[in-house]
Amino acid sequence: MNEATARAPNTQPLGLVLAVLLVVYVFNFLDRQIVNILAEPIRRDLGLSDTQIGLMTGIAFAAFYTFLGIPIARFADKPSTNRVGLIAGALIVWSGMTALCGQAQSFLQLLLARIGVGVGEAGCSPAAHSLIADLAPPEKRASAMAIYALGIPVGTLLGMLIGGFLADTYGWRAAFVVVGLPGILLAGAVMLLLRDPRSAAAVRAASTAQPRTLSNREALAEILGSRAYVLLVAAGSAAAFLSYGKATWTTIFFQRTHGLSAGETGFWFGIWGGIAAIIGTFAGGWLADRFGKVNRQHVLTAPAIGFALAVPLAIASYFMTDWRWALALLMIPTLLNSLYYGPCFSSAQGLVKPEARAMASAVLLFSQNLIGLGLGPLFFGMLSDWIKPVAGDESVRWVLYGAAVIGFVPAWFFWRASLRLNEELDKKGP
Repeated sequence: MNEATARAPNTQPLGLVLAVLLVVYVFNFLDRQIVNILAEPIRRDLGLSDTQIGLMTGIAFAAFYTFLGIPIARFADKPSTNRVGLIAGALIVWSGMTALCGQAQSFLQLLLARIGVGVGEAGCSPAAHSLIADLAPPEKRASAMAIYALGIPVGTLLGMLIGGFLADTYGWRAAFVVVGLPGILLAGAVMLLLRDPRSAAAVRAASTAQPRTLSNREALAEILGSRAYVLLVAAGSAAAFLSYGKATWTTIFFQRTHGLSAGETGFWFGIWGGIAAIIGTFAGGWLADRFGKVNRQHVLTAPAIGFALAVPLAIASYFMTDWRWALALLMIPTLLNSLYYGPCFSSAQGLVKPEARAMASAVLLFSQNLIGLGLGPLFFGMLSDWIKPVAGDESVRWVLYGAAVIGFVPAWFFWRASLRLNEELDKKGP
């Protein structure tokens, strides 16, 4: 979105817009991630395999979420699109489909409902990012995006706490219904409290002063021409693969191996894991700004070191026989693995021309969600089924050992990308 359009008439306080969108994004991740804490009760009730759990929690959601994300982003950028209406409509769809998950009587029905959740949630972030970019002045845009992004750890934390409590008290079916239906009411509040500041007159006036927009092919050629960006996509995708995969199977690990209930796992892992992720996300951005001023290569230093240091600590946590020690140790790698969010996305924006920045974000998100959210839980579930004849009920523990070691992969890619930052950022300019 160009600067002139961003200055379209608007009387809404930025704080109000961010508060409403943050609540929407919290619901987005609550509805997306609650299935992780409910996976073990669902498996027992419906008689599912670990591979089916991986399909339900990962690829069923991610395939539609990722492939619809780019066309929805292009639709959100059209001057005639009411982005507030798009967000509210998407909220109704994914909330309704979350509630329908609780009515599923078979794996196929549950799979189709999860696909519906992915279809709805694909309409949230593209429109929200565009709206925030229009309303926030350039000097406050990064912090505004960071406030919106807090929906990720907060929504995940609430999903663990609320989902676990409801599963223990009322069952997993009620949990889906209780967290899904309020989102439909929230959609009405979004329409009442927010409005799209974009006006046709402002857009027409701005368009005459802007350079030619790059075509999809030109934008793709621009971003793929950056070696650092390609390495960054590989690093971010590997990081997301581990993040989503371990999030699903670590919650199952605490229930299956340590004998905790869904509610106990949601409470303890949800609170401490959420706090660690929030601290890590903020710390990653602060460290990137602090040391990136000295040498831009160091924008990616913290993620590279963080993923490498997390490997032995994660292995040690999964080795523990006392769940309290396992949980305490796991908080450190959780924090370290959260350092990459800000540095990764800020670097991607600087490595391409301004005309290709939307495409750069879209391709990075596409890769992260398809590989990370789509394949992470599925791969670890298939691996658990494969080694179960040998490892028995300890199969998840052994899978998580392997997942911890894979942490060296994103560490290596972030380090390689960091070595090219100074040279490539100099070519692109400010």
